[in-house]
Amino acid sequence: MKQLNTFGRYLKKKFKVKTSKITIGLSGFTCPNIDGTVAKGGCTFCLNDSFSPNLAKNTDKIFINLKSAGNPLLEKQLKELDEQVTATREQMSYELGSRKFLVYFQSFTNTYAPFETLKTLFEKALDYEDVVGLSIGTRSDSVTDEVLDYLAQLNKTKEIWIEFGIQSIYDDTLKRINRGHDSLNTKTAIQKAKARGLNVCGHLIFGLPGETQEMMLSSAKTAYGWGIDSVKYHPLYVVKNTLLANEYKAGIFEPITKDEFIDTLIKAIKLKPESVSIQRITAGIDDDTLLAPAWCGWHKNEVMDLIRKAFAKEGWVY
Repeated sequence: MKQLNTFGRYLKKKFKVKTSKITIGLSGFTCPNIDGTVAKGGCTFCLNDSFSPNLAKNTDKIFINLKSAGNPLLEKQLKELDEQVTATREQMSYELGSRKFLVYFQSFTNTYAPFETLKTLFEKALDYEDVVGLSIGTRSDSVTDEVLDYLAQLNKTKEIWIEFGIQSIYDDTLKRINRGHDSLNTKTAIQKAKARGLNVCGHLIFGLPGETQEMMLSSAKTAYGWGIDSVKYHPLYVVKNTLLANEYKAGIFEPITKDEFIDTLIKAIKLKPESVSIQRITAGIDDDTLLAPAWCGWHKNEVMDLIRKAFAKEGWVY
């Protein structure tokens, strides 16, 4: 049996101990596709609260962006960061045996803020005991050269990752899901990050509206060719109070089936260079906000068991 190159194995090999990502969500962060800068309403599938267990609720209704003159929420954000890192680190140490950590700024667009805010938050995160690096989730249209240069400096002594939502390479698809930028924008941002020596993780979504399996695999192959170092594969699922939910209820959109997703996943991994690590092979949400497909609401272990059995037929261990 062949062990797949997972991100966990990559980190264990590099740091010699179990190393985990602490997921962070902070008040005040938003997205240019939500605040009207590039579009309104966000991506059609987006209900960002569902993405992060540590997502802080912004009761102040204050949001920051690239043009903000200041940040009245900074002290609150620093407090939230401290609470989340401390609690999650303790939990992972106890439950998983983790000894080192990356702080993962996940929810919304985590370079969409004034540079001084980002610098303060990132350096605070790196200052915690046993934190060896950062992973920063963002959009390709929301990261400046100044931030990339700064992250490249941090990367000289820390493990710095930047995560881009690629989703699809097809501009018609990106337009349909109200992404707010085209695939060239994504390619350019990834290549800028790679030119600075940064580690890049790309997110791909299988089952986007109107896409065939051939298109999904083409997106994966193209993303690998752009030079990503790691990949996350997601099935598209429908949650309440999204534009995609309206399309689903109207019969315009049909979600990917479990068997279709697993088949596409296996084919995408076969296309993947060995050097590209795998960070995620599925996703779901286990609460009553899920509309479809039902299998994305199953207990995580059930879905993972099915995927592992399919992988075993290929001679793979995840």
